[in-house]
Amino acid sequence: MTASPDREVLATSRPDAMRWVGLDVVPSGPRVAVSARVARRLFLGAVNRLDVTVELEGRTYGKGGPVMRVHRPQEFFARLGRDQLIGFGEAYLTGAWDTPTPSGLGDFLTVLAAEISELVPQSLQRLRAVVAKRPPSRQRSSKKNARNNIAHHYDLSNDLFKLFLDPTMSYSSALFDGVPSPLEAGEESLADAQARKIERLLDVAGVTEGSRVLEIGSGWGELALRAARRGASVLTITLSVEQQALARERIAAAGLEHLVSVELCDYRDVEGSFDAIVSVEMIEAVGYDYWDAYFTTIDRVLAPGGKVGIQAITMPHDRMLATRNTWTWIHKYIFPGGLLPSVEAIDQITRAHTSLRIADRLDFGAHYAETLRRWDTAFLDNRDRVLELGFDETFIRMWHFYLEYSRAGFASGYIDVNQILLTREGA
Repeated sequence: MTASPDREVLATSRPDAMRWVGLDVVPSGPRVAVSARVARRLFLGAVNRLDVTVELEGRTYGKGGPVMRVHRPQEFFARLGRDQLIGFGEAYLTGAWDTPTPSGLGDFLTVLAAEISELVPQSLQRLRAVVAKRPPSRQRSSKKNARNNIAHHYDLSNDLFKLFLDPTMSYSSALFDGVPSPLEAGEESLADAQARKIERLLDVAGVTEGSRVLEIGSGWGELALRAARRGASVLTITLSVEQQALARERIAAAGLEHLVSVELCDYRDVEGSFDAIVSVEMIEAVGYDYWDAYFTTIDRVLAPGGKVGIQAITMPHDRMLATRNTWTWIHKYIFPGGLLPSVEAIDQITRAHTSLRIADRLDFGAHYAETLRRWDTAFLDNRDRVLELGFDETFIRMWHFYLEYSRAGFASGYIDVNQILLTREGA
């Protein structure tokens, strides 16, 4: 029996020590005790300014709103004090805190995301460089590390992704019918909204019959299939063995193998000349140090008169600069090695290193919030099947936190998603 995500709190259990190294041990020691006291003061000071309700040790904090319940305060503040936002997320994984309903998690996190730059007093933010952990060198998205970074997430299991994605197997923001808010789209299917997103990007990139198309980041093949149905020839590249296998299977089933080649290839190694280059939510995995390599590669293989269509999750430029050297919960558990760019950073890098210029842009972050809401609902509705695949309750809490944490970013406006058209200067 599956539980409605609006009715039942997720099950909690102590993380398995073999699968979740370190999560089974609560931080302790004199330094942790001091940092926990500091974390407690900062946390309560922040939530008392926010429209939330925090239930802690028989008391209620906050101005009223989405509810957070702290079940094990000592553990919660120990993790928060020692590891900041990573510890905040880890305390959710262990069940040290929770929300009354799973859907309430995103609502609570949305309030925090809207005030993220103000949660810590400005006088203390200058200490970020001292306190925040830096990403480990093994996760830099170099050619040596990139495949492992991608495998960490995308090679988990094709069957897992099938449980919550729509039939197009699109793992990126949908674009709902032409309305300001996707909530006004009613019950439009996610598959239809995903198709609209892909077709718009292909239109922007000028993909027609006879076009030579490069796709950087294959996903599970839907964009390549749609480009081929237009009569284009497609080279689509990925570093995920699992994605390559399923994409090839889908392309063969559609009888389009003569038009589409799915290759395991690092974007830096691409050769050839292409009339259109498309890339959907792959730049986020490239990493700050390699954005120039990403765009110079695109510039190098783009044919004269060609166009580039990129869909990118973006964040404000000042926050990107402030956090670019910070190791986050998302890096540790979900997407190692990545960083969300800003639109300004894309503009600066393409101007400095390429002949490409931003010619058009559509932002639709609210549509991503709705996409993520639907993914999370489907994921929780298939909880028993996730367990049957060999994943455990801690994984379910981790994946739910990831989807709702992401939804909160888009719902609050802290992060956005853009379709960006790049053309050569003067074209």
